[in-house]
Order: sequence, then structure tokens, then C-alpha cells
Amino acid sequence: MSEERHEGLRIDTRIFIPDEELSESFVRASGPGGQNVNKVASAVELRFDARNSPSLSPPVSRRLERLAGRRLTKDGVIVIRADRFRTQEMNRSDARERLVELIREAATPPKPRIATKPPRASKERRLKAKDVRGKVKQARNKRITID
Repeated sequence: MSEERHEGLRIDTRIFIPDEELSESFVRASGPGGQNVNKVASAVELRFDARNSPSLSPPVSRRLERLAGRRLTKDGVIVIRADRFRTQEMNRSDARERLVELIREAATPPKPRIATKPPRASKERRLKAKDVRGKVKQARNKRITID
């Protein structure tokens, strides 16, 4: 098994998260693995304090908190649990990669919405549909009197 050293996470050219900001704990995984699953803590729980991280700008941090969803604790800590693989190192890499993808997504600012006017044809179609619907409803209201 190769020993892979992590010195932090490189998100893009501007964002780098040092290992000091990441906290990993190893727990027993559920699922397949035979007797191994009862003995080895192969699942990884990766924690990253998105709210208080000096590596992220405030807008990126806010977008990251919104994207994290239920993985975010009320204190602003993102918890990623990885137990897909049978080895601790593969789960560790998986958790880190998922965090990188989440931060990358938060780092790209949303495109500003460009206000547009509806075309005249669509306005006319809408008004025509309203007119037809109104006539249908009016037709229901005609009273027939029998002498």
C-alpha cells in the first residue's frame, strides 16, 4: 500500500486549503467487507469549517454553505462521510475529492440574470387564451328559461 502525503487541498489557482483546516476521523463502515468490516475503521468522516475558514472569501463561503445542504452543521462545519471503498486511504481520497468538487462549484460565481421583455407574439397568445377561457366560462352562465 502506497503512503500518500497530503499537504492540503488545491481547489484552483486562487484557493488552497491547508491540512490544518481539515479534520479527519475514521469510523467503522457498514456494508460489504466480511470480517474486515468489524475490525477496521475504514470509513472517513472529513470535517471542514466553511464559516470560519481564512482560505475562503466571504462570498465563496456563503455559496458553499448553501450548496452543502444537510452536510452542514448549525456551526457552519461541513461533514463529508466516505465509506464507498474497503480501504481507509481510498475513502480518505474520496472524501477529499468530494470536498474539492463542492468548493469548486461554490467558487464559480453565478451568472447574473439578464432581464428580457416578453415578445409581442407571446403577449398576444396569452391574451387570446384568456379571452377564449373567459368566453367558455360565460357560456356556462347562460340561463335557459322554459315557458
